[in-house]
Amino acid sequence: MVGPRRPQFVLFGSSIVEYSFNEGGWGAILAHIYARKADIFLRGYAGWNSRHAVEVLDQIFPKDEPVQPSLVIVYFGGNDSVSPHPCGLSSHVPLSEYVENMRKIAIHLKSLSEKTRLIFLTTPPVNEAQMLEILGVEDRTNERCQKYADACVRMCQEMGIKAINLCVAFKQQHDWSTTCFTDGIHLSAVGSKIMAKEILKVVKEAEWKPSLHWESLPIEFA
Repeated sequence: MVGPRRPQFVLFGSSIVEYSFNEGGWGAILAHIYARKADIFLRGYAGWNSRHAVEVLDQIFPKDEPVQPSLVIVYFGGNDSVSPHPCGLSSHVPLSEYVENMRKIAIHLKSLSEKTRLIFLTTPPVNEAQMLEILGVEDRTNERCQKYADACVRMCQEMGIKAINLCVAFKQQHDWSTTCFTDGIHLSAVGSKIMAKEILKVVKEAEWKPSLHWESLPIEFA
């Protein structure tokens, strides 16, 4: 452990998380804003769905660690929501199982510490045409993304967890389909800015004590 000890923020999810420290990525934006105030830990795994996440919860978030995260930002849903493959080879997870997996993740994370805060991110929309042109796939639809996003938000509301519906957030930008993605799925700098802005808004408005908003945290060695 490198000291002095700061609040720990963990980004946990699939490729949207793994690539978030790329240039202009939303993880990099958060790391910049929280420099000298909090440590951002990246736990992103491209290709993963909520089923994978449940299997490794105890390894990534051990309950017996003396220091637990102050904030965990969770993103799963994009890979879960792909179309099922006849041979069962896709990352598809049925909607009902996805919701239960996300519930299991939430229960585990809430059990780490009474001071561990959670934000769940839903799957964003996709640019179906760009996805087909660049990646050569057409296994994701905006209709299915919206269903998984709405289901995630409902689960979070039931459990009292902060949730950001990225389908709603992205579509508030008039040219979202042509500016928010690099390949129809993964986020461009524009998409990352939207995500970072939404996260910071939630953190600022949350009535968490102590507050985790960057303006409220002390500057190390100021």
